[in-house]
Amino acid sequence: MGRRKGRPSDEVLAELFETVAAWYEPRDLFRIRAGFRARRPVTLRANTLKTDVGKVMEVFRREGIKFTRVPWYEEALILPETRERDLEVHELYREGHIYLQSLSSMLPPLVLRPRSGWRVLDLTAAPGSKTTQLAALMNNTGYILANEVNPIRAARLKFNIERQGARIVEVRVGDGKRLGEEWNESFDAVLLDAPCSGTGLVVEKDPRTWQSWSPELVARLVKEQKKLMAAAFRALKPGGVLVYSTCTLLREENEEVVRWALEKYQGKLFLERIDLTLSEAELAEPEPIPGHGREGMLLLLPSKLYEGFFLAKLRKNA
Repeated sequence: MGRRKGRPSDEVLAELFETVAAWYEPRDLFRIRAGFRARRPVTLRANTLKTDVGKVMEVFRREGIKFTRVPWYEEALILPETRERDLEVHELYREGHIYLQSLSSMLPPLVLRPRSGWRVLDLTAAPGSKTTQLAALMNNTGYILANEVNPIRAARLKFNIERQGARIVEVRVGDGKRLGEEWNESFDAVLLDAPCSGTGLVVEKDPRTWQSWSPELVARLVKEQKKLMAAAFRALKPGGVLVYSTCTLLREENEEVVRWALEKYQGKLFLERIDLTLSEAELAEPEPIPGHGREGMLLLLPSKLYEGFFLAKLRKNA
């Protein structure tokens, strides 16, 4: 799925920008381009399965590590002057008391809002940031099936789950597209953080974040996203909630996949309002879906704090 053989890097980047530009107004494009050039600070989540955010802040104050709070998530902290590699050798990190995670990545579990005792499917789970966050939100009560198709990534997933003390998680290594058949209407909630082209993660000065991008890759991923969405719908109990998320800005991977699902499961699947308050400065308006509007979807443009991200919250008709 790499870039076309012999294709210059500047050509890849130019085509990526041109593709994104086809979906957005000039005002939003200006913000996106600025976001591609931004350097985001380290952010983390206190792991409430082992500690609480007050204790983490106490350690940071004692050690002179500067931090700020996140208004919409009590457990999240922003560390503007600390590097990731310095935190990765810190005792809090080694003991699993904190998890280094982007703010955008923290949103899908919060939108899903799983309850203690629920059965939850994390359909594409590695490396485990959202899986372990789900377990914390559920107070380690209930059951989470964390699926990952790649054995190497699954090993990392298991490592992170164990270090974070997420005891309710079972890891399955296999094709998520087959889970709907194996676990038909088995879960109260499904998180589908879909594989995507990653245009929301672009850092213009870091070719590793965009050099594998191509229109052909996007086309393949859209097919994969729809198949995974179908599996997620089938695995979900009637009345259950499904959160679909990506780290891309391309509407063919975002709103268009949601529109496809709503049409395929007409009368059986609905967008549901997202009860989460973010600064309007960080958001853009998703493309409305005919007959459904845009409520139930959230679109973050890349910025100094956030990676570009899309979420949709759906409910299966009971």
